[in-house]
Amino acid sequence: MHAPDRSRTLIFAGFLLFLLALLTGLVIGVLPYPRLAQGSHIGGLMNGMFLVILGLAWERLHLGARAAPWVAGLVLFGTYANWSFTLLAAVLGTGKLTPLASGGHLADPWKEALVGAGLISLAVCMIAALALIVWALRKPVE
Repeated sequence: MHAPDRSRTLIFAGFLLFLLALLTGLVIGVLPYPRLAQGSHIGGLMNGMFLVILGLAWERLHLGARAAPWVAGLVLFGTYANWSFTLLAAVLGTGKLTPLASGGHLADPWKEALVGAGLISLAVCMIAALALIVWALRKPVE
């Protein structure tokens, strides 16, 4: 995939995630744990904007041929996983990693493990992607 294709893909993915987050906002009140659902809604809105901004800035990153697909893949996974795993937490009622939003409620261990693994994996992916992005922006290309 060429850089302009990645840019467009990121922008499209950002607007799609923004739409999904808006739709999530419509169901907050009917989910078992509305505070967790609100976190999914807000996180999806913010991550959607992040993807659009990254898509618009893609040409300025000057990533290498091997780093570019990694960064794009990591941020796509991380942003969508953030929205989906926090929404899943709202449905399943998990709260081990989000005790304030869950009101201290804990779900079955397998549910906690599933959501916890998702949240930890997305955090690792986003930190790695942002480190590569910051590295790519550290100085102008001459």
